[in-house]
Parts: sequence; C-alpha cells; structure tokens
Amino acid sequence: MMRKMWRTIAATLLLSTATISVAQAAPVAETTPAATPDVTATLHADASGPVYDRRIFTQFAEHLGNGIYGGLWVGKNSKIPNTRGFRNDVVGALKQLGVPVVRWPGGCFADEYHWREGIGAKRPVKINTTWGGVTEPNEVGTHEFMDLTEQLGAEPYIAGNVGNGTVREMAEWVEYMTSPAGSLADERAKNGHKAPWKVPYFGVGNELWGCGGNMRAEFAADETRRYATFLKVPAGTRILKIASGANVDDYKWTETMIRDAGDQVDGLSLHYYTVPGGWPPRQSAAQFDEGGWAETLSEALRMDDLITKHTAIMDKYDPKKRVFLAVDEWGTWFKGDPGTNPGFLRQQNTLRDALVAAIHLNIFAKHADRVKMSAIAQMVNVLQAMVLTDGAKMVKTPTYHVFMMYKPYMDATVLPIELKSPRYNKDKWAMPAVSASAVRDKTGKVHVGLANLDPNRPMTVSVQIDGIAGSAVSGQLLTAPAMNTLNSFAVPDGVAPVAFDGARIVGKTLSLTLPAKSVVMLDLQ
Repeated sequence: MMRKMWRTIAATLLLSTATISVAQAAPVAETTPAATPDVTATLHADASGPVYDRRIFTQFAEHLGNGIYGGLWVGKNSKIPNTRGFRNDVVGALKQLGVPVVRWPGGCFADEYHWREGIGAKRPVKINTTWGGVTEPNEVGTHEFMDLTEQLGAEPYIAGNVGNGTVREMAEWVEYMTSPAGSLADERAKNGHKAPWKVPYFGVGNELWGCGGNMRAEFAADETRRYATFLKVPAGTRILKIASGANVDDYKWTETMIRDAGDQVDGLSLHYYTVPGGWPPRQSAAQFDEGGWAETLSEALRMDDLITKHTAIMDKYDPKKRVFLAVDEWGTWFKGDPGTNPGFLRQQNTLRDALVAAIHLNIFAKHADRVKMSAIAQMVNVLQAMVLTDGAKMVKTPTYHVFMMYKPYMDATVLPIELKSPRYNKDKWAMPAVSASAVRDKTGKVHVGLANLDPNRPMTVSVQIDGIAGSAVSGQLLTAPAMNTLNSFAVPDGVAPVAFDGARIVGKTLSLTLPAKSVVMLDLQ
C-alpha cells in the first residue's frame, strides 16, 4: 500500500482502452447532453494478439480493517453462515467471479508478518501497527488462507516478509507449505494438513522502497537476489518469484531491479493507485461533482503511460519478455467513509469506480504481452472492493459487476482495435471519451468492452469488423442515473448490469449508441 506523495497529472491517451452502513449518496447534478458525437473503430478479428491472462483478475486480501476479519472470516462459531470460519455469502460471490489468484497477507502487513505466529493452536495477539492500531488475533494464518483459496478454487500468491524478516524464515515458510517430507512437513501434518500445498506465486517482499524497508533500488535488488536464491520447492514443482517493483513512475527502480535481479525472478510488480487530488487521499468516495469525476478518470488513464514506460525499460534488458509485469496493487483510493477508522481504508464504491475498473481492464488488454497479472486493491471492505459487508449483510459493488462483465476475457486472445474517439473535457481535465478493448475466447466468440467516460453525452459508435462475418450481437450495460450512484445495503442494485439490445451488425459494421457514463460488454457471434 502506497504512502508517497503523487503529483496530479494530465490524462494520457488510450486508443484501446463500513462496519456501518453507508447511506446512499445524494445524486450529482449533470449537464444537459449535447449532440451525440461519433466514434469510429476498426476491429481486426482476423488478427491474433497475446493472451489476456486470467491472472489479471487476481484479488488482494490484506490484514487491513475488515478485509479479513468480519469481511471474509467470522470464525467457525459465528451465527453468520460459514464454512470452516469463512462466510458463505462472500465466498459464494467471489466464486461467481471465478477469482483465479488471491494475494495475501499484504501489502504493508506482509512486511512485518511472521508466519509461525499464524500456525498451531496457540497464536499471539498483537497490535496491527500498520493499519488502525487494532489487535491482530492471528486467527487467519497459513492453513486458513490455503483453505480459503481451495474454497474459491483459486491459487495462492504469498507475499513474503523481506522488511523485518530473515532469509531463513522465508525459506522455511516455503518449505513448510510445499515439502512432502521432513520436519517441517511433519509439523504441517500435526497442524492439520498432511499433503503439501502448491504455492505457484511468491512475492519476494512488498514495496521495498517504502513500508518494506525504505531501501535504495540497488540495495533492494541485492536483497531480492539473496532472498530469491533460497526460495526452493520440491522437484517437479515450480514457484514463480515476483520482485517488489516500482512505485508509480520510479523508472530508475524498474531499471535497477530488472538489470540487477531480473535473472533471479519471474515477475516484477508495479503499484499505482488512482488518487484524485494527490496524496494523502482527501476526496470523498461518494460525494463529488463532475470535476471529481473527470479528475479521477484522467488519473486512472495514467496507467497506460506508466505501463508503456516501465515495459520499455523491461524490454531493454528482457527482450523475450520472460519476466512478466504484475500490477498487483491498483484501484481508487479516497478518504475513508465518515465514521470509520481512517486506518481501515473503507470507502464506498460508485458508478465512477466501475468506469475506473473498465478503463484498467481495457488498458491491460493493450499491454497483455507483458502484463500477466494484476490485483485490484482490495477484495472485501477495503478501498475499491468487490463486496462490502456489515455484520451479516453483504452487497456487491459496481466494481464487482464490471469484473463479472469482463469475465469472458479470461485466457482469451486479445484482438487489435483501432479507436478514434471524441474528447471529453471538463475544467483542466481532457481525455478520450471512449475506452475500448476486444478479445476472442476459446470458443471463437468475440467480446468487445466499451466504456463511455463522458457523463453527459451518449456516443454513436461504428466499428468496422475485419475477419469475421458476425450475424448476431448481444450484450450487457452498466450505468446509473447519477455519477455517484452506489449500491448500499438498503438499495443493493443501484448499479447493476442489464441486458443491452442496442447494438446491430449489418454486413461487416457493428453499430450502437453508447449511453453516457456507461460500461457495455458486447458478445458477437
């Protein structure tokens, strides 16, 4: 989780692109729409791009606020229906998303996490000095987290403690989880799990430039080499090691890490949050005007420029793209909801967040040759969450619905799409009005994701399709009456997808009118 000051910037171009219940936000007044402008595009359905890796839909669960306790974990004796302590409603909602990977236990929490405190019957209660100053009971440790991933049908991505841990501690944690025999395997069996687990992804530290140790890039690269050397798994298995990458636009960090430690790792991370107004977060998640809308979306579009520049550096040292880029922390970061612990980072989630999610998922398609993993922050009750809980109640957020709409992108082939879009301008923020991407899934069906960033004007879209003779199109639409419409426990479906029948294919031309402030997913046959 980031703590550095970030500067406010102009938008970049994209050619494809509470333990309390929070009340429904007052609707934002919007301007009268002007004439419907035209958007033109060419979709090369006869071409093949990289695979849109399912791991781009990775989720992040940190010991932060109610992200774990209350959000995922209620304990085996809770009246809230659960399976071995994990609440059934949340697990069920996440299973519907097809969550492929979960990153745990942090974030900055990982930089002080000692795994032995989370195994066995007697576990120390400590203070979470990073987030909120509350007690950490260590009820959810290695065994519990692995059980969660099994319930979800997901793979684990473990973040190791380079911050105040040791090489030996990290190596023994990997051995404890993966070894089929030996003293640590016997200890694991005694604690209730005889068979070894698969650990396909392991983070060699987290944010070494910040909460992970405030290291210089050169020192961090040396530490990464040293720690990675001792992360060993049994013969016939593999663990992908992901190095702690850059904070936003720290290109020197990326160059140092890929140059000096790239041969020891398989992935390099990048962290970037959309923080309108700059650091520290000071803007409301639910009460904002059109300026707040425009600034947030322009900041989200910056991800395209960041990936482009970090990738160019990686290409210099790794032209065959062996080391993938893992954007394993991204999303909106606003001021915490009123009445909540500021260290819990709980924020509501509106239609604006849905547009931010669609922008990012479109950007990742553009860079799918290098971006093989990303993790939105975070899964439950923290920042741009998938679901929010309050006691026994749960609600799916607008962001959840966008992830569900883009689910067909998992392991599909990215298709080139050339887009010419009018501009959306508000005050000092200017950007393309429409973001788009397209894929072809394994059954041959083509999916086109579109987002209209303009909150006032619908867009007439005309797409020339090369390579397929589509005859039918169906789709889903996500929009709402106001920019700050949200899903509350009282009104859970304020922002939810509906069937979209406004698209037509005539010959090789796909046409539709894209409503203002909307996300549309089209399925072509």
